Amino acid sequence: MSAAPESVWGVGAELGEGPVWVERDRALWFVDIKRQKIHRFDPASGAKRSWDSPEQIGFLLPASRGGFVAGLQSGLHHFSEQSGAFSLLASVEGDLPGNRINDGVVDPFGRLWFGTMDNSEEAPTGRFYRLNDGRVGDAGLPAVTITNGPAVSPDGRILYHVDTLAGLIHACDIAEDGSLGASRPFVRIDGKDGFPDGPTVDAEGCVWIGLYFGWEARRYSPAGELIDRIRFPTSNITKVAFGGEDLRTLYATSAQQGLKPQDLADQPEAGNLFAVRVDVPGTPGALISL
Repeated sequence: MSAAPESVWGVGAELGEGPVWVERDRALWFVDIKRQKIHRFDPASGAKRSWDSPEQIGFLLPASRGGFVAGLQSGLHHFSEQSGAFSLLASVEGDLPGNRINDGVVDPFGRLWFGTMDNSEEAPTGRFYRLNDGRVGDAGLPAVTITNGPAVSPDGRILYHVDTLAGLIHACDIAEDGSLGASRPFVRIDGKDGFPDGPTVDAEGCVWIGLYFGWEARRYSPAGELIDRIRFPTSNITKVAFGGEDLRTLYATSAQQGLKPQDLADQPEAGNLFAVRVDVPGTPGALISL
C-alpha cells in the first residue's frame, strides 16, 4: 500500500475526470463532465481557476500550437485558456447524438487517442478514435458501451483501452504508422471491486487504473499483476495522473455521480481532487501535433 491521499481541492465535482499535468505552466488540469467545467490547479501557489464549457467535456489535452484540444460532446475543439473561447476542429459521431466523447491520451508521437460512449450508459455505441495529422479516424477497436482511456506505454508501442462495464482492460500493439494490432486481455476486474475507469502508465510501464465504486486506484505490472493499490476516502475514483516537478505526485479525480444522499453525507470529500506521493514517477506528457 502507498501513502494516504490528501484532498487538495474541495471542488465537489459531479463527474471529475481527465487529470493531466501540463508542464508548460506546471499545473494540473481536469474537467467536470456533467457540470461542463474546466479546472486548473497550481500546486506551487495553491491557485485554483475554472472555466465554463459550452457542452459536456470529456478531456482537455495540450496542443503544440498552444491552448488545448477539448473533447466536447459534438467533437474536438480548440480551447484557449486566455480567451476562454472554443473553436471546432472536427465533428465526431454527428450521426449519434446520444453519444459523447469521454476520455483521451496523447502518445509520445503527438497522436491523440480518444473514446466515445453512450451518454445514457446503456447501448454499445462507444468507439475509439485517433487524431493524426489533423484527421480523425476510427482506431478499429470493437464498440462498447463505456470506453475509458486509452493509455499508452512509455515507448508509445502499447495501447491500453478499457471496457468499463465489462470490467476489462485490453492491450494492443501500436505499429509505426499508428495502426493497431489485435487486442489481448490485460486485466479483468471483478464487479464487486468496482469498475475500471481512467488508466495511466508510469515510467516503469505499469498501468494505474481508477476504480469507480471501488474506493481505490490500482497499479498493475506490464504482465498484468496487481502490485500496489491506494485507498481513498470516497468510492468513485475516476482517473489518476502524474504531476509535480519530479512527476511523483499522483493526482486523482473523483465523482459524486451515482451517490445517494446518505453516501454523500458519509463521503464529504466525494468529487474532490486528491494527491498522493508515490515512489515511481510518471513520464513527461506529450503535446498533440496540431
